[in-house]
Amino acid sequence: MDFEYVKALHIIFVVTWFAGLFYIVRLFIYHAEAEKKEAQVKEILQKQYQLMEKRLWYIITWPSAILASLFAFWMLIKSPYYLEQPWMHVKLSFVLALYFYHGACHAIYKQLQHNIIKYSAFKLRLWNEVATILLFAIVFLVVLKNSISWIWGVIGILLFSIILMLCVKLYKRIRAKKSWDAHEKKLLDEEKTEE
Repeated sequence: MDFEYVKALHIIFVVTWFAGLFYIVRLFIYHAEAEKKEAQVKEILQKQYQLMEKRLWYIITWPSAILASLFAFWMLIKSPYYLEQPWMHVKLSFVLALYFYHGACHAIYKQLQHNIIKYSAFKLRLWNEVATILLFAIVFLVVLKNSISWIWGVIGILLFSIILMLCVKLYKRIRAKKSWDAHEKKLLDEEKTEE
C-alpha cells in the first residue's frame, strides 16, 4: 500500500480514537451525575450509560486506538527516517501519554460498569481536558515540526492547559449560578405530574 494511503488511514483512526476518548469521558460525567438522581431515575440512567459506554468503548474507541497504532507503525516501517527527527521523539512522548490516558479511561470505564463512582462530575470534566491538551500538542508537533522552539511549544501547551482549566471552573460557576440541575429536576417533576 502506498505511504499516503497508510498516512490517511492513520489520520482517520486518530480522529475516531480522539472522538471516542472525548465522548467516553462525557458519558462518565453523565453517569456520575446520575448518582445524585432519585433511585428509579438513577437506575434507568446508569443502565443506559453503561450500555452506551460499552458500545462506544469496544466498537469505536479501542478499535480506533489499535488501528491508529497499526498504521503508525506501518508508516514508521515504510519511512524509518521519521525516527531520526527530534520532533518525532517529542510527538511519541505525547502519544505515550495518550496511551496512559486511554488506560486510565479504561480503568474508570470498568469501575462505572459496576457503578463504582470514585470521581465527581467536576473532576471528570477536568480529566476530559487532558485529551484536548494531548491533541493540541500532537497536532502542533506534526504540523509545525522544527519551525517552533521546543521551549516555546511547552510553554504554549502549559498556558493552554491553564486556560482550559480556568474555563472548566468558570463553567462550573455558571452552571451553579443558573441552577441548571434544579431546572432539570423541575422539568422531570412536571413530566411526572402530567403522566
